[in-house]
Amino acid sequence: MRIGVDTGGTFTDIVVFDDDGRLRVHKVRSSPADPSAAILRGLAEASVAAAAPAPSAPPTANAIPTGISLSPSPLPSTVIHGSTVATNAVLEGRGASVALIVTAGFEDVLRIGRQTRPALYDFMVPPRPELIPPERTYGLPERIAATGEVLDPLTDVALDALVAWLESVRPEAVAVCLLHAYTNPVHEIAVARRLAGLPYRVSCSHEVLPEYREYERASTTAINAYVTPVMARYLERLEGGLSAGRLLVMQSNGGSISAAAARATAVRTILSGPAGGVVGAGEVARAAGYPRVISFDMGGTSTDVSLIDGVPTLTTESTIADLPIRLPIVDIHTVGAGGGSIAHLDAGGSMRVGPDSAGADPGPACYGAGDEFTVTDANLLLGRLDPDAFLGGRMRLDVDRALSVGRRLAERAGLTITGLAEGVIRIANANMERAIRVVSLRRGADPRDYALLAFGGAGGMHACEIAAALDIRTVIVPRLAGVLSALGMLLADTRKDYSQTFLRRADEVTHAELQGAFDRLAERARIDMAAEGFVGDHLDLELSLDVRYVGQSYELTVPFTAGFREAFDNLHERLYGYADPRRAVEIVHLRVDAIGRAGKPALPRVVGAGGSTSADPVPTQPIARRDAIFGGRTLSTAVYHHEALNAGEVGSGPALITSDVATTVIPPGFDFRVDGFGNIIATRGAVGAAMAGGA
Repeated sequence: MRIGVDTGGTFTDIVVFDDDGRLRVHKVRSSPADPSAAILRGLAEASVAAAAPAPSAPPTANAIPTGISLSPSPLPSTVIHGSTVATNAVLEGRGASVALIVTAGFEDVLRIGRQTRPALYDFMVPPRPELIPPERTYGLPERIAATGEVLDPLTDVALDALVAWLESVRPEAVAVCLLHAYTNPVHEIAVARRLAGLPYRVSCSHEVLPEYREYERASTTAINAYVTPVMARYLERLEGGLSAGRLLVMQSNGGSISAAAARATAVRTILSGPAGGVVGAGEVARAAGYPRVISFDMGGTSTDVSLIDGVPTLTTESTIADLPIRLPIVDIHTVGAGGGSIAHLDAGGSMRVGPDSAGADPGPACYGAGDEFTVTDANLLLGRLDPDAFLGGRMRLDVDRALSVGRRLAERAGLTITGLAEGVIRIANANMERAIRVVSLRRGADPRDYALLAFGGAGGMHACEIAAALDIRTVIVPRLAGVLSALGMLLADTRKDYSQTFLRRADEVTHAELQGAFDRLAERARIDMAAEGFVGDHLDLELSLDVRYVGQSYELTVPFTAGFREAFDNLHERLYGYADPRRAVEIVHLRVDAIGRAGKPALPRVVGAGGSTSADPVPTQPIARRDAIFGGRTLSTAVYHHEALNAGEVGSGPALITSDVATTVIPPGFDFRVDGFGNIIATRGAVGAAMAGGA
């Protein structure tokens, strides 16, 4: 039995594939102070729900149970968890006390960085956040050349002095980043051995990131040291609360690792939750016949977007809190726009939405405790949420409280309550449209060539209007849109990344030399993955190269094949508009991606109307109608229940499609159909485009 758990800012989502093939889902309010508490509470609640007597007749053949049966399985459970613990520790400055050990003379590596200004003409830009202040930075007398030659040996006297200094500083963790350790780690290894047995968690750069570029290597290692103790304590609490089974943690690269590995290299979990959503989106899109999609994950506090061209796009150029991380990470762009994003007036009286969020506590005003007007409140007052059907009726929304809070803000803004609500939606949509342009147009991709796959608790409510603004014709809302990130955890493989700086001109190295270097990396990968339980046919190794034209400062990643040079030229031309096949290229890094193929469950299919397996178009009948506001007009809007829809059923907007985990809004001018997996496929015609664009 596999259990996927995604901890978000507002809700914690749980999805289970039982050993008998049944799919079950559950949602519970998050507990920001200790995310493990919500997880354990959610599992307990779901177990109680599963133990309750089943109804005499299920509502439909396609209904998804909302309880999770944990006890009947004779097999140990595998829990795959997407966590925001490492991310929040950096963003909120709640990481461990870290000491940084560098080569003498390089104590300011993190403070100097790349000497770039984030805002060229702004003299009041706040300084880069300091994970490690100067008083906790130590210059070790040693030196290794870029060739790996030892220039200044590391002595026992120097190591003894380092230990004495650490005893005076008393950090919780130690980050070690010595000059050129990526090519010869002998001195870092000596430091780690000397500190073994002492009460410090040690992170060495040759293990975290064995690549050149001192600043990026030091930053990545420092972040790992900063978040690893926090993540270790969290995982220990969570494992202590799980009675049995195995705990895996989602990584930022779209694969999972064991909890033990996550405790050692927590920096690899920085984008853990969002990466699970991209994996789930890719699997759903591929099954639905749309290999090229833009994933659009709108939750309670933020929206994450990513480009999927057959497979999720990875990058090694990411930042968090203005600090670089050079590890392979799913290329996700995040904006502070979610269902809980707070609407407010700035100093000039202009309306803003986000990035501050009401979160899980107190949440939007309509949740019954909040005093701020949010995007969710706006949708409710526009009639786009059914207050009695939220989370399948398990949570009732407080319309009167949302109306009271909204009126106070509307009076200050000089707007009607309807004008306020529609304005909030338009501003939030504009913020999310810009995010989609970042991952598409700025990456050399035309968003019109992709479908928009919307998920998260609020994604389906905004996707069609955003698609209309970007001239995207097709919107896909998965059957499990509200818990797709948790589903992605279940569908993810176990994955580990290995890299090594090479720095050789391609015309000066033979294929045999490259293969030999790759073989050494691959052997490390096989040993590590065997410890995770993956050998033989269950293990795939993908080899790639970071390549650049000689004289360039940055590189592109292409698969390692005999034609890698041509692949690099083609990729360079697609991204930058030009290529020069006559110019020499340089191989910068070698990369090995080790993928352990897990026994993943198949996506469940739904039956057609009347219990058949046919997906021929059949008009569907609404279960109710309600008034909703689109483009300033109050329209009679059809209401459907997602779990009650059959494959092949079709309908038109305006419509609300409720479910136990999310709501989908189909604006005027859009049609929709249900595919064989229960996904909502919404499309707009030429006539509907103008109507939807103005909604």
